[in-house]
Amino acid sequence: MELCTLVGLNVRRHRLAAGLTQEELAFRAGMDRTYLSDIERGRRNPTLLTMQDITVPLNLRVVDLLEGSDAIEPPTAPSRPRAARDG
Repeated sequence: MELCTLVGLNVRRHRLAAGLTQEELAFRAGMDRTYLSDIERGRRNPTLLTMQDITVPLNLRVVDLLEGSDAIEPPTAPSRPRAARDG
């Protein structure tokens, strides 16, 4: 799962558990509702500061939005060509 998708799913899950609409959470977080909607759908890559703005009204920590990150596969390192040996 992609990290932006995971964060978005966690924002939505915590928002619903708190009984808040997107509009109410966006207002409390100081952002536009459509931006919050894009975050929840994994279409935006929120900064740490944005995630902090979201977590404060939900009474969470930023790390709570990363819950389940062990399900994310680490990026693979690009293979490097072997250096030619001088003979």
